[in-house]
Amino acid sequence: MTEPLVHIEDFRMVFGDTTVIEDLSFDVHAGETFGFLGSNGSGKTTTLRALLGIHQPTAGTLHIDGKVFEPADGARLGYLPEERGLYKKEPVLETMTYFGRLKGLDKQAARSWSLEYLERVGLADKASIRLDKLSGGQQQKVQLGVTIMNTPDLLILDEPTKGFDPVNRRLLMDIIAEQRQAGSTVVMVTHQMEEVERLCDRVILLKDGTSHAYGTVRAVQEQFGSTTYRVTHTGVVPASNHYTLLTSEPSGQGQVSELAPAPGADETTVLAELVGAGVPVSGFSTARTSLEEIFLRVYGTTSLQDATRVEAAGVGA
Repeated sequence: MTEPLVHIEDFRMVFGDTTVIEDLSFDVHAGETFGFLGSNGSGKTTTLRALLGIHQPTAGTLHIDGKVFEPADGARLGYLPEERGLYKKEPVLETMTYFGRLKGLDKQAARSWSLEYLERVGLADKASIRLDKLSGGQQQKVQLGVTIMNTPDLLILDEPTKGFDPVNRRLLMDIIAEQRQAGSTVVMVTHQMEEVERLCDRVILLKDGTSHAYGTVRAVQEQFGSTTYRVTHTGVVPASNHYTLLTSEPSGQGQVSELAPAPGADETTVLAELVGAGVPVSGFSTARTSLEEIFLRVYGTTSLQDATRVEAAGVGA
């Protein structure tokens, strides 16, 4: 069997009297996109920092490509940290060119790549402007460009969509997908569950420093009960012992609600309950439990809301 690109086994991290990570083990395989999920304070960033040698683990094995990470390996790595680190008093293009040279590109190649990237992300007119004059979202685009400009073998993105509005979030996801197609292995920390379902091959859900789910997206969905019903209707879905209302959102046909069946209830039972309650149903289909619903079950509604608010802070193009 091929050696995993990232191997973490029996990882434990203690700060003073506080155990932050307890017996954490997982692998990331070459070529995959891996979702690293958890509420704020669950230990995600601590794990990444230990993997990259920023923290020394209390116990356990943390390897990249079969060995402990060393600074000399940095040319093969792209790391977007949660706390951004650019020279904000310097012009955008000069900063990107400088980091490109640190990553092994010559000056002309780094400058040319940076100009093409800035055009791609709508910042061509900002090339000569100081970074601290840009919005948070614009700075994030520059930071992402610096992270991916050497097409790294391993791309680690800690909250990559922080500061992005929905349009720019989609642009970022497209860029990440392109990196994957170019051969990068991607580890992504995010609270955007729909994007995890669309991009990630496997995921781990971390809570209080321990794993609560790990595997392919489908396997995690099946672990928490894979079936929900998606109902298109008008009016209000009433409470029932046969199902739980998970979400309800407006659509062009009225409302689309996601229902989780109670044990022993099937689609016939749920549909009959709705019709019997006088709910006008125009569509009914079976779906898999969303990762957002799984997140809510593991971490609670408040955790997802808090995480989303933090990630959206500083929104700007």
